[in-house]
Amino acid sequence: MAASARLLLRRLFRVSRGAAVGPAAGASGPSGGCWPPTGRRWSSEASEDRKTHFGFETVSEEEKAHRVYKVFENVAQKYDVMNDAMSLGIHRLWKDMLLHAMHPQPGVRLLDVAGGTGDISFRFLEYVCSQQQRQQRRDTQSIQTPSWQDISNNYVNNYEEENKTGPKESRAVVCDVNKEMLKVGKQKADSTGISSGLSWVVGDAEELPFDDDQFDIYTIAFGIRNVTHIDRALQEAFRVLKPGGRFMCLEFSKVTNPVLVRLYDTYSFQVIPVLGEVIAGDWKSYQYLVESIRKFPDQEEFKEMIEDAGFFCVRYSNFTGGIVALHSGFKL
Repeated sequence: MAASARLLLRRLFRVSRGAAVGPAAGASGPSGGCWPPTGRRWSSEASEDRKTHFGFETVSEEEKAHRVYKVFENVAQKYDVMNDAMSLGIHRLWKDMLLHAMHPQPGVRLLDVAGGTGDISFRFLEYVCSQQQRQQRRDTQSIQTPSWQDISNNYVNNYEEENKTGPKESRAVVCDVNKEMLKVGKQKADSTGISSGLSWVVGDAEELPFDDDQFDIYTIAFGIRNVTHIDRALQEAFRVLKPGGRFMCLEFSKVTNPVLVRLYDTYSFQVIPVLGEVIAGDWKSYQYLVESIRKFPDQEEFKEMIEDAGFFCVRYSNFTGGIVALHSGFKL
């Protein structure tokens, strides 16, 4: 209820601000600023026929949800292999860049929606662990040639302090609507020995099975374009984040370089479906994935949708010439 009230107040604020200053488009530059723009807006209620797109096809909303589920059910076992093949391994760099932009600290709670095979959550836990180890090394180096008594006293004090306050444990929750994707993710976690601080939940991005104000960071990587109602997914992200929490979305976007556009389109439509057939035995699923990228809003449109959900300080960064964009916003 409190989160809904805050969202209503922010929307009223944006409306009054728009009336006061007018639609000064582009004033904050291409990556945005800490104030929502006052341009046009989208509304899920505007569509009366309940139709949507599945790639380049027009289908009912119910049919899209069913067909998207089948796509990822079909590709789950080869999902990671195909990601490497399609992107020539660059998707790993994009995900690493997401983590460096996030820069999580020990004790942070992450919700990774459409997290599927766990790539983002695994990186998150590894990053936090490396942060803890780095801090321990700094603490050790700050002690100049201590005596054995100093070491003993320091160990006892640290032990007592940890027992008093409890260790700061970061947690990652992988949430995905597709059980097959989660199954593959769990198998990866078991094979790599990652278990502490990690949990797996079946859930729909449009209706998350969590209470309000639960998470410090919400991520969704290469998943939001497959959601039937993107606005609802964004509102759910806002709801489950704590005040001060951060929304981060890594998604394919619009390439701006004309030369790269031609090369990218040729590769996407003529190579990726073939790879899907050869590696995963599934041409149609990868044809859909290519088409779904073209139907997704461009960087500025998506930025405005995030602001509509109530987020502030919304910005984006383009990776690899705009093939992928990282959008970020805060719940204030």
